Amino acid sequence: MEDVLRPVVVIGGAVLLALILVWLADRALRRIDAAHPETPLWGLLRRCRIPLQVALCAALLRGSFDHAGLDPVKEHAAGIGQALTLVLIAATAWLAVRAAAAIVESSYSRYAAGARDAARVRRVRTQVTLIQRVVTAVVIVVAAASMLLTFPAMRAVGTSMLASAGLLGIVAGIAAQSTLGNLFAGLQIAFGDMVRIGDTVVVDGEWGSVEEITLTFLTVRTWDERRITMPVSYFTGKPFENWSRGGAQMTGTVFFHLDHSAPVEKMRQRLLEVLQECPEWDGRSWSLVVTDTTPSTIVVRALVTARDSDTLWTVRCEVRERLLEWLQAEHAYALPRVTTVAAPPGTPALDRGEEPGARSAQD
Repeated sequence: MEDVLRPVVVIGGAVLLALILVWLADRALRRIDAAHPETPLWGLLRRCRIPLQVALCAALLRGSFDHAGLDPVKEHAAGIGQALTLVLIAATAWLAVRAAAAIVESSYSRYAAGARDAARVRRVRTQVTLIQRVVTAVVIVVAAASMLLTFPAMRAVGTSMLASAGLLGIVAGIAAQSTLGNLFAGLQIAFGDMVRIGDTVVVDGEWGSVEEITLTFLTVRTWDERRITMPVSYFTGKPFENWSRGGAQMTGTVFFHLDHSAPVEKMRQRLLEVLQECPEWDGRSWSLVVTDTTPSTIVVRALVTARDSDTLWTVRCEVRERLLEWLQAEHAYALPRVTTVAAPPGTPALDRGEEPGARSAQD
């Protein structure tokens, strides 16, 4: 009877103890989160429940396995212990990644809530995102190395490989030159403030906003919801337009091709009225001038400002529509016209819409 009860008590007690400890920790985090709603860290740390349960169960089972009295599986004790060790290492890495993500997300949320500079918030978001990815990569590499070192055969292989580490490093560096270049380019983007998540950029003639930045690639979401993915080394080696750098406010233009008799001064007054009625206009600047002339038309340029690129597009469309409606309703003569003259008599081909000289055989 003891041979049956002892393993049940030891293994069941280890699992039950792990569940109780995790439940107590989760309850404590819930109370702290309710007492400090201004800090989201405690609520985010509750995401670590599952990896904490797995890690505690693996640790307790690994420590109590030798006292469980499982005689039928003694010949497999080494293998079972090895498996529990691997599970413990993997669960610990999982727990570390979840905890680091909670700390980073909490820090960014508190900073974004109190910051007023949107550009600085985007920069901090880009940096913490890449830092989180670096921490995750380091934890995974360390966990994988620790799991491999638990095998005695791998220790011997690792010792023999250290003798040729210099040669292997050179070969790996040459083979992964592009990958390492993107890796360092990603770090340069994160801490050099070249481009940030949420920035409006123009890349290869495509306009969009930066949606995601990793250590190796960057994703731009275009205005028509397409995603352009490119290596981060592109942004360190080629020129591109960043409309959000140095402030999101922008200046835009609207061009009109009008007749020479267009009332420019009245158009200037009407533009100011339209802008004053447009809530998207930020009030910084505006103007309306004649920038060019041709034998048949003049080019009138309206200049407007807005707080960002999206709002600027709305202001430009509003100005274009309202001024055209005003010109059509009150100054139709100002719209461009095509001057024509009556055809001289005796040209039946032109009367019938035929090309000159294309008369039929009957004529």
